Amino acid sequence: MTGTVKQQRQQRHGAGGPLRRVQIGNALSAFGSGFTMPYMFVYVDQVRGLGSLAAGMVFTVFALAALAVLPFTGRGIDRYGPRPVLLAGTALAACGAFAFGHATGTPGLLLSSFLFGAGVTTCQPALATMIVRCSTRATRSRAFALQFTLVNLGMGIGALVGGQIVDVADPASLTRLFTIEALTFLGLAVVTGTARIPAPAPVAVEETTGGPQGLRALFADKAMMRLCLLAGLIFFTCYGQFESGVAAFATDTVGTAPSTLGLAIGANALTIVVLQMFVVKLTERRRRTTAMAAAGVVWLGAWATALTAGLVRSDELAATVAIVAVYALFGAGESLLAPTMGPIVADLAPARLLGTYNSAHALVKQIAIAVGPAVGVLLVGSGTWPFYLAVMVLCTLLIVTLAVRLRAHLTPAQDNAVLQPGIPATRVPARASVTSTGELRAVA
Repeated sequence: MTGTVKQQRQQRHGAGGPLRRVQIGNALSAFGSGFTMPYMFVYVDQVRGLGSLAAGMVFTVFALAALAVLPFTGRGIDRYGPRPVLLAGTALAACGAFAFGHATGTPGLLLSSFLFGAGVTTCQPALATMIVRCSTRATRSRAFALQFTLVNLGMGIGALVGGQIVDVADPASLTRLFTIEALTFLGLAVVTGTARIPAPAPVAVEETTGGPQGLRALFADKAMMRLCLLAGLIFFTCYGQFESGVAAFATDTVGTAPSTLGLAIGANALTIVVLQMFVVKLTERRRRTTAMAAAGVVWLGAWATALTAGLVRSDELAATVAIVAVYALFGAGESLLAPTMGPIVADLAPARLLGTYNSAHALVKQIAIAVGPAVGVLLVGSGTWPFYLAVMVLCTLLIVTLAVRLRAHLTPAQDNAVLQPGIPATRVPARASVTSTGELRAVA
């Protein structure tokens, strides 16, 4: 027997109360990001009058902060648990957001941007680890899908509310905006940082101590390295494009009005909110690698629709419909990914390195999202938009290929494979899997 009746119930069904608080915290964090992110460039460039170069430097420093803190974030989570790391992240983010809203010169904005970015990126793997701890293998996909839905909903509402406050002619309105975001991070600390997160479930198999440790163990994990490569392509090709490269293509090449672009981004968020729980049910009894490959196929449809928009741009109505459809198709593909990426990382991670694995995944995401917009805007800005679409199609085809090939490096449990009647079950335990060095994988 393992633990009390309450602990056994949590192992089977997950910790409902703490998980709800984690999800509320995710929504608060997303609301704060949507509240200010769309207006950071305008704030630096126009409100403070520092120009586009300074604004670009601010975003670069914000992204580079992830490279500085995420390697230490993983170690901190593994050694001290996700809660103290989350509290440290919320403190950094709150200080950075507050300072950003009051800074008037480039040095102050760069310093506060670093603190801001460091705090935001520190919170991400801590929240992901909390979701793993509060869920079970059976409920984890649904938990990550709900997180993704709430993040998109929170960012959408945040952007809408923030837009009602922003007044470029009134610097104080932007100061209020960033002050309110600082308060949302303090709310995240109170709601989620005080939740009682369950410890990893007791297991019957002991970890070996002779294998590689820390980051060396992660780099030695071929399945995780393949997943990181796949995740990098996914974040570069999708998340790194539809707010930059695709937006530049829509406005500069197709001639889409900014208001229509806002409608398209809204269609993306609405598609995710409407489809997510339906997609979770659809993928619950299917391979995760199949879902990731299917997301790539949907995005191929998005790029084909973008090509159509470019070809019919002289017809304003047809081009507008095509651009909105591109963003909706991106949302459909994202819905397929949400229940898969987080759970695979959790199942691949040895129990003692769950924070390190989540931080590595977050680091790959940040790098890809930082590089993606630069490449996309450069290709579109060069005037060779067919070449841009061709590059994105090739990247998407590679996503489909890598997703299918990843299957051979995962156990049936990690890939959520459904065993057919008459086929013997895998020797890997139902609630745990073992690495090639004999280490126990993370369990709920």
